[in-house]
Amino acid sequence: MRVLVTGGAGFIGSHLVERLLSDGHWVRVLDDLSGGRLENLDGVRNHPCLQVVIGDVRDLATLQAAMEGVEVVFHLAAVVGVPRVLADPLRTIRVNVEGTERVLEACAERGIPVCIASSSEVYGKGVRWPAAEEDDLRLGSPTVSRWAYAVSKLLDEHLAMSWARRGLRVSVVRYFNVYGPRVDPQGYGYVIARFMDQALRGEPLTVYGDGRQTRSFIYVSDAVEGTLRAGLLPAASGHIFNIGHPEEISILALAERIRVVTGRQVPIRFLSFSEVYGPGFEEAPRRVPDVSKARVLLGFEARVTLDEGLQRTWEWWRTCRRV
Repeated sequence: MRVLVTGGAGFIGSHLVERLLSDGHWVRVLDDLSGGRLENLDGVRNHPCLQVVIGDVRDLATLQAAMEGVEVVFHLAAVVGVPRVLADPLRTIRVNVEGTERVLEACAERGIPVCIASSSEVYGKGVRWPAAEEDDLRLGSPTVSRWAYAVSKLLDEHLAMSWARRGLRVSVVRYFNVYGPRVDPQGYGYVIARFMDQALRGEPLTVYGDGRQTRSFIYVSDAVEGTLRAGLLPAASGHIFNIGHPEEISILALAERIRVVTGRQVPIRFLSFSEVYGPGFEEAPRRVPDVSKARVLLGFEARVTLDEGLQRTWEWWRTCRRV
């Protein structure tokens, strides 16, 4: 198939591109490189079935040109990561919502199936855990900039489901803390990137808050597998899927685990959220997915354990020394 991946030079996007190429597809990447890096595609840059277009997904002429001849779209282009969101919440909203709106409209005009990337951030502070796709959501106040990303991705989901009701074949994947080689220190899985960078430098691992907040982490190859199934299986159309690993771990326990994996017995240092992000920052105390829907409709389950994934990530990190 001929596939368009927006945000294909990003962390998750580049892994998706590699997998699509290895599966025999022709791939076009559209990325403005505001968050992605061409270096993420170094392993496939000379592949005869890859074309890279540098441009903004919100630019209609650029998007229309990128859509020419493609049969399916994976839309991953977005502003991601708490540091980037807090730095410019207005840009976060504009890029995420306008970009998704343009992509959906272009796909609808051409009758092209599309998979939209969303985030576990839409669950906000959470109503119940593990959280299922049809559960109610509980977001914080609009006076707290942190929730700008969650609101933008939630609106993306509403746009997708609205187009699905009009007949467009569209699905949504909610990522739960993806990590792995090429992990972005400012984006997805950035806590793991931060810990590994600090361990490599021999610095204390900085845990924000008391470290009792919990998360689940999914290795990037598993996230890509779930994304492919959501984007290519007809049964996925009109549905939202949690793409995550059901294992739950506190951030403090994660820091301890990384000390073991890296073999670096550095101390752990605690910082308040206000010291890092300023006053008024709100953190979700827990976030873990109910993955039964993806298991039933997609036949998908995350396979890579946290220990195995951390070991793979560390091997890449200490070799590439990415800061």
